[in-house]
Amino acid sequence: MGWEEALDQYGGLVEERLEDFLSELVEDRKYYHPFMSDLYSKIREYVLRKGKRLASCSTLLTYKGYTGKLDDRILNACIGVELFRHSILIHDDLVDQDEYRRGGLALHRLFSDEYDERFSEGTAIFMGDAMYALALQAFRNSRFTEEKISELLRLFEKGYREVNESQVLDLLFESKEPDVEEWQIMASRRAATLFRTTILAGAILAETLEEDRNLLEKAATHVGYAFDIQDDIIDIFASEEQYGRPPGGDLRHGKKPLHMVHALKLAGEEDLKTLRGLVGKESLTREELESTREIIRKSGALEAAKNESKRHAETAKELIAKTRLDKETKEFLSSLISYIEQSLDWYK
Repeated sequence: MGWEEALDQYGGLVEERLEDFLSELVEDRKYYHPFMSDLYSKIREYVLRKGKRLASCSTLLTYKGYTGKLDDRILNACIGVELFRHSILIHDDLVDQDEYRRGGLALHRLFSDEYDERFSEGTAIFMGDAMYALALQAFRNSRFTEEKISELLRLFEKGYREVNESQVLDLLFESKEPDVEEWQIMASRRAATLFRTTILAGAILAETLEEDRNLLEKAATHVGYAFDIQDDIIDIFASEEQYGRPPGGDLRHGKKPLHMVHALKLAGEEDLKTLRGLVGKESLTREELESTREIIRKSGALEAAKNESKRHAETAKELIAKTRLDKETKEFLSSLISYIEQSLDWYK
């Protein structure tokens, strides 16, 4: 089974549990305050928008890959994984000033027609925090043993801290030019942490041997690096039709993804001057965006970043092949990694 088919099949199971969990919250909050019920109704719509469910499916399939089964406990735990992921997305969209998420308004924009900016953004901050608390609640209610739940909570607490630390560095890099080593330090706790946390969650709950956990931890880190590099390339090189929103958001915010780190080091004097004038410019013309793309290509920065992503992808596949995961899960992870690797060739 390919990665897309697996995400459709198993993601649907997670969505059913999520809908039940969130619908109960909507009903329960009616007795607290009617506005809170309306708020959770909007959150239910936000979370259940069509998406890949990559985070929860990574946990689910890793667990199934070792135990050979799916049960109520792992599906309940996957509710927590999705809420954990969305708690991060809510804050991420707010800080990056993104207007949309999966075809709908970002959470901090859902109330902007009825209330002022302060209320809308404040609500997103508070509810992002509430979603993280609900994720921990879902883990505690999953009915795994206390020992396993305790280990799971430690994993997600560490993951949540690491992702937020990486976001601070990402913000810092908007006002400075990091080198490759600094970028790697930041990226080691961004998508790498999300993949490590969600994949290891399945391994922990399946009571996997320490040897396999070590292999999965290393593999997930490499997947995270490959994913981050690919995702950043998409942001500037994809069309609006491919990306679902205007490209170049990272450039407008002054972010420094790996291809930009390389470009700022490799570009010639005139190109470097042009590039520095465009990084962080709030409004970019189509010509300015294409000029940036051309400088990144010409300097060799795009190829350098793509090669780095492919190296991480190949290493991840080699590590996964050494685990005791079943054939289906190995194929899922391998096909997902191959997709990340091959999609880099779309952007030249």
